[in-house]
Amino acid sequence: MLSSRTAALSCLRLYSTTAPPPKPSVKLIAEIRKVTEVSITKAREALTATNNDVQAALKWLEDDLIASGAKKAEKLADRTTKQGLVGYSLLSKGLGQGKNGTRAAMVELNCETDFVGRNARFDSLVADIAYTAAFLTEPEGPGEFFRPIAVDRLQDAPLLSHTREQPESQTTVGSAIHDSIARFGEKISLGRAVALVQDPLAPGLGLRVTSYAHGSVSDPNHGQVASLALLAFKSPKVGELIAQKVFQDDLAKLERALARQIVGFPTTTLSPAEGTEDEYALLEQQFMMYPESNGEKVKQVLDRWAVERGLVQEDGQSGLRVVDFVKWAVGESQA
Repeated sequence: MLSSRTAALSCLRLYSTTAPPPKPSVKLIAEIRKVTEVSITKAREALTATNNDVQAALKWLEDDLIASGAKKAEKLADRTTKQGLVGYSLLSKGLGQGKNGTRAAMVELNCETDFVGRNARFDSLVADIAYTAAFLTEPEGPGEFFRPIAVDRLQDAPLLSHTREQPESQTTVGSAIHDSIARFGEKISLGRAVALVQDPLAPGLGLRVTSYAHGSVSDPNHGQVASLALLAFKSPKVGELIAQKVFQDDLAKLERALARQIVGFPTTTLSPAEGTEDEYALLEQQFMMYPESNGEKVKQVLDRWAVERGLVQEDGQSGLRVVDFVKWAVGESQA
């Protein structure tokens, strides 16, 4: 026979007015998946845990993603990440654009497999991180034009969307990477970052950044190898010339050829040591990527191009030169 205590509990259960929450409907599950793209099982779990409250379920999923991402990141910490993408963001090319200041950044985001590196979500994250680095970096005093950004500092920064459409709930670069680790199930790490931020120069002077990426998936600003290069202009006629469409079109062709030269050839330095020749020095290379080079070296083409278009200094010398560049290939920072 049942004891009096067991019998009493059975009676209470029979007369209980608390009913279990209804199972999540197909419609609610579909609504959750439309926003988050999580699995059906995870969407059902979130709705069940929040009594079918969609907004609460979305918050539950966000918290769950953060927690699971942190756990997976810790578990995968010893793995190597030599795949991924190098990507850049050009907020202002400089001379002739906007207020003539330059603002750009380049980052390398690494993962374990090429499969993840070619995923659209991964590609979008690279774009967001590069945009964040370019947008948040402040101008500094005299020094190198391209300045490295501390990875730890960038990971603590709020992640900004490259589409300029900010979500209601802000997240950091680091937490976004953890979210991606949870989604993809493999280690993802921010390899390195660099930014170029320069205020407008005095009249007759100007800077302009050019770029190129090779091996892109969908965004032409991302690839397996990418480069940013900085050109300097010095001439009393700079303002007059840059306002002309013909000059702008010619300059765009030259810039693209220069950036492709850096990426496509074994270019490691800007100029060779004095009195030497260096096939890895950009200015000493034959300008193969410029159709009108006529076999000349990069420096010779730049000088001729500028003089032919009147971009000269007061002494009649060329008013155009390359002052610096950065070139990265995926996996170099993980070697």
